Amino acid sequence: MKLVLKFGGSILLKDEEIDTKMIKRYALIIDQISQKHKINIVVGGGNLARKYIKALGNLGAPESFKDLAGIEISRINAQIFITALKGRAYPVPPKSFDEVIRALNSGKIVVCGGMFPGQSTNAVASFIAEEMKADQLINITDVDYVYADDPKLNPDAEPIEEIKIDDFIDLIMKNPGGAGTYKLFDITAAQIIKRSRILLKFISGRDPENILKAVNNERVGTVVMSEIGR
Repeated sequence: MKLVLKFGGSILLKDEEIDTKMIKRYALIIDQISQKHKINIVVGGGNLARKYIKALGNLGAPESFKDLAGIEISRINAQIFITALKGRAYPVPPKSFDEVIRALNSGKIVVCGGMFPGQSTNAVASFIAEEMKADQLINITDVDYVYADDPKLNPDAEPIEEIKIDDFIDLIMKNPGGAGTYKLFDITAAQIIKRSRILLKFISGRDPENILKAVNNERVGTVVMSEIGR
């Protein structure tokens, strides 16, 4: 099976510090999965990127400049994963899709951050999933499910265990955002997932074992189904 794991940058932090113990646990699980499956990784910028983006906004920076800051932070996060994976990973995060394609042919686990202003790391993950003809894209976040509303703002928001891709697109269209505000997924990423009929899953990364459960198709988190029910 071919897989892309998309890690939200925020789950790499604990008490505002990089949680190296958790990253080591992720690395062990990634190594375990890679023994049986082809796997590549994308890492977001998370709360640290949002802090820099907010500061730049307060100083009057344009949206594209804020995007660039978020990209740089996500690439640093990707480099942390590369370090944890040691020789199993491609040595640097690719900076362009051309570089991604070359890296995918290396036989190594490719770990990417962001690439272009105006494009989320979810879009990067979706592109890589499409390029490698992945069976699944597993989005690893700091919440247990996709919710009908933002659970951080609405504690009564209902969790969703399964949703069709078109209904999922309708849901994310209600929450558009600029740099650093991709709260769920973005429309570009979702359209790539739809056209390639990739199975999309959302799970909590607070328990690394959830990744294994998702890979093994056990019931965990939210599953976004293509229209053909893949």
